[in-house]
Amino acid sequence: MDKLQQLLDSQETIVLDGAMGTMLFAAGLQSGAPPEEWNVSHPDRIRAVHRHYVSAGSDIILTNSFGGTRYRLKLHNLQDRVYELNKAAAENARAEADAAGRMVLVAGSMGPTGELLIPMGTMTFEDAKAAFAEQARGLAAGGADLLWIETMSDLEEVRAAVEGARAVTDLPVAATMSFDTNGRTMMGVTPAQAVRTMREWGLVAVGGNCGNGIAEIEGVIDAMHREAPDVRLIAKANAGIPQWRNNELIYDATPPVMGRYAQRVRALGACFIGGCCGNGPDHITAIAAALQAPISEADLAALQAERAAADDNGKSEAAPRERAHRRHRD
Repeated sequence: MDKLQQLLDSQETIVLDGAMGTMLFAAGLQSGAPPEEWNVSHPDRIRAVHRHYVSAGSDIILTNSFGGTRYRLKLHNLQDRVYELNKAAAENARAEADAAGRMVLVAGSMGPTGELLIPMGTMTFEDAKAAFAEQARGLAAGGADLLWIETMSDLEEVRAAVEGARAVTDLPVAATMSFDTNGRTMMGVTPAQAVRTMREWGLVAVGGNCGNGIAEIEGVIDAMHREAPDVRLIAKANAGIPQWRNNELIYDATPPVMGRYAQRVRALGACFIGGCCGNGPDHITAIAAALQAPISEADLAALQAERAAADDNGKSEAAPRERAHRRHRD
């Protein structure tokens, strides 16, 4: 944990990166294709994404390994390449972090398996744990500084990922869940329940990512901080609400909007702040710039008023939404 602790000791707020999928689609990745395979076939394009985020001001960059468990890779007949692809993912990020000229950490991204645990599904806890251990082993070998479990819905799957990671490495672990179903995860977990449970696992930070836009993540951070004010919190919101335009998924939050979001979630208690789906380097540049200045009492009051207004607006527009069929960080 030395490098992470050095980073935490040197600054109050840590800037994360933005979307990986958004950038890879722009670089030519076809819908439905496995981005993890690009760690080997197109390492230059993966490294370019990381380089852009480092230049934008990210202190931590996430590896291109979100779907790197054997369960997700099996959909592309890549289940026998788990170690290879995850190791390459970490190596690509490591190379750009080391070339940054400042301290930049590599977080090994570990997303959900896509399977349901017994009794809702057929995956056993031990099978899930083994799958995450296999992934974590590759990420650690490739040079990750910490492991980053993200976009989870089931606390038991988070626990399987944590235990799997700790079975093969002593790297620090962070975890986020996606609260995209009326303020809960798809499995019904509330932000308060999530932070209350995960704080007992000794994670370096917990929080929320992805979901239904900025206001939702702000609500998650607010609820988590109220429940556990001593826990380090992660905020990684999508760039607004996605909309289909001309057969393309468009996120409507501009970089200045994301900069203001960064200030709000910091005021609400987050210390790891970045963007998820729809966020590019320009968004991260705005976030990094917005977090440079301390919050004055007047700004804090204004941000709290903005948060209250957004909360009221969200309640008035709380009609059921069709969830975007997405692969995380698109």
